[in-house]
Amino acid sequence: MGTQLMLAGLEQGNCGEEWNLTHPDRVLAIQRRYAEAGSDCILTNTFGGSRIMLNRHGNAQRVVEINQAAVAIVREAFGGKEGYIIGDIGPFGGLMEPYGDFTEAQVRDAFNEQAQALVDAGVDAIIIETQTSLEELLLGILAAKAAGAPCIVGSMAYDVTLDGSNFRTMMGVDPERAAQFMQDHGADIVALNCGTGMDMHRAAQAVERYRRTTALPIMAQPNAGQPKLIDMKVVYDETPDQMVAGVVQLVEAGANIIGACCGSTPDHIRAFRKALDGYLSSKQLDSPV
Repeated sequence: MGTQLMLAGLEQGNCGEEWNLTHPDRVLAIQRRYAEAGSDCILTNTFGGSRIMLNRHGNAQRVVEINQAAVAIVREAFGGKEGYIIGDIGPFGGLMEPYGDFTEAQVRDAFNEQAQALVDAGVDAIIIETQTSLEELLLGILAAKAAGAPCIVGSMAYDVTLDGSNFRTMMGVDPERAAQFMQDHGADIVALNCGTGMDMHRAAQAVERYRRTTALPIMAQPNAGQPKLIDMKVVYDETPDQMVAGVVQLVEAGANIIGACCGSTPDHIRAFRKALDGYLSSKQLDSPV
């Protein structure tokens, strides 16, 4: 959503979530393109929709309004066809004590408020995404559970190490530890998204490591390559044709839900849909009668 909103005119550093109220037509146009491209699941435009994040833009008192408007927009984007609305809770954008200025109670309250607003608006699931620490992830999972979310997705952001030999989150969490933690604390789906160097191949490796640790369904949303600054604009360098080449590997590694994160476009998802449908059709043809 971030890169698509900027293409639609959102200025760097402004509040994209506020557009659910001020420019709902632009948010709807973006999400409708993903629905038309074949998305079964669409995340709400609420990545920065917690009170802590919205407060930075003077919108702290509009948490419920912004989050519930986002759910209505996704529902309209599907246009009556079947689809899952996934309420998006992103990081609160700081560090908790003793490393930062925010207390655990502040973060808990912010996540609880956002999760309840999303559930009350009728989401099919909540994703706590782009997480790097288990402490913050847990607060998100507990908030989703307390709100009565029908399904809870925990999604980590991994970075490839400088020597290229491994990957872990910024806070040092590896896929095995994350998967076990999510399983132990009540997540329904374990996931990964975003991250430096986490292309389709690396995402497949993460999925394999998840699969060796847990039997829970797995969701993977790698970036569309690496961001580059061109003419003062952030551009992601992986085309749909390049990215779609990894779809089968991702599925065969054990992913149950696939998508794409930063820099991905409706064209990427359209290519994914075609490749996935072709793969599933071939598997059905190969099955014994």
